[in-house]
Amino acid sequence: MRGGNRDRWQMVWLAWQLARRDWQGRYRGAQFGALWALLTPLLMLAVYLLALGPLLQGRWPGVQGWPALGLMLYSGLAVHGLFAECLARAPQLVAAQPGYVRRVRFPLALLAWPALLAALAQFAMQLLVLLLVLPFVHGMSLTLLALPVVLLPMVPLLLAVLWAGGALGVYLRDLGQLVAPVSTVTLFLSSALVPLHAVPLPWRWLFAINPLTPIIDQLRRVLFQGLWPQWPVLLGYLVLALLLAIAARLLFNRLQPGFADVV
Repeated sequence: MRGGNRDRWQMVWLAWQLARRDWQGRYRGAQFGALWALLTPLLMLAVYLLALGPLLQGRWPGVQGWPALGLMLYSGLAVHGLFAECLARAPQLVAAQPGYVRRVRFPLALLAWPALLAALAQFAMQLLVLLLVLPFVHGMSLTLLALPVVLLPMVPLLLAVLWAGGALGVYLRDLGQLVAPVSTVTLFLSSALVPLHAVPLPWRWLFAINPLTPIIDQLRRVLFQGLWPQWPVLLGYLVLALLLAIAARLLFNRLQPGFADVV
């Protein structure tokens, strides 16, 4: 039992070290270093506010004022950005690590966790910027305490994307070319840019089945509407995401024996 616990802690330590190295590598050589993790979301938010306010005079049903509209869109785009980053990294998750593949004892499935942690760290910076600005634009509510619960069901979904994409990307090298189109589709067919109730009814199902739409909608409930999440929605999402993660991990384990021959 002690040996099993020791092995688990070693896996956690290894995942943390790989995530730390990944995070540091993003900003290596930059003059401001990791400060860009905070500066980039600030610049993004400033661009959204400028574009949707004085320039385009944007509108959103039920939202008054372009600052609130900017935050509304910023929250949806941040969720999509988290998904898009994991999607982009998935095809090369294993294929770009031949050194790890040829190490017999290295747990290749662990590579998904550093990629996920790095993406979550960047998303956390975006969320921090939003929370800093929110009191001045919209006010704050106790429902903000539910933010971790809202985002938790998305974690197994992202792991599923990384495991499945990482395994298939070893054998299907053209898989990376599909990332940009798929990412664009998931953006424009989600509630990131348009509320679900504003979509024409014949096409609403396309937005509803998008895995980003429930998370974006629940996130906006707790951020802007002062409402608690719809717990049955999150529970159902979590169950489906866990099933997808299990299936993706089984696929990864099934294909892993052939990685060394291809990479």
